[in-house]
Amino acid sequence: MNKIEPTVANPSPAPEAIIPPAPTMAEAAAARAAEIKVAEPVAAGDPRKLDQLSRIEEKAARIEEKFARYEAVLTRAEASLERSAQKVDLAAGTMDFAGLREELSALRQRVNATPRFGALLLTGIVTAILTVILTVIVLKNGLPGILPPSLPR
Repeated sequence: MNKIEPTVANPSPAPEAIIPPAPTMAEAAAARAAEIKVAEPVAAGDPRKLDQLSRIEEKAARIEEKFARYEAVLTRAEASLERSAQKVDLAAGTMDFAGLREELSALRQRVNATPRFGALLLTGIVTAILTVILTVIVLKNGLPGILPPSLPR
């Protein structure tokens, strides 16, 4: 390999050596489009250029086909995913309603099984009367070996 060393003979660049600013992306795309439009048709006598052009066209067609296949696969996958999501939402909603219905029924049964105010009042009165009666009996008769009788008979 031959290396070319730069020389420093003239420190200021010549006006021809000044590099113009790089074109923007839009300018570059417009220039390419103009080149494509202005491009002259390939002469029928140049088989290498025709072969190269046909290979480029074939490659572009294969790329387009691949893109179309991928797009179709992604579209089917998206539709399948959407259907699955709808089925899951429907099943989750159905399951939630059934579970909620069962929980509500169980809670209703527990509430119905609890005693109401009248039953609690009756239980309190009966307990108080029985406690008084048993206390009087123990005080009259006493408990053998533990408590002697306290009230006269």
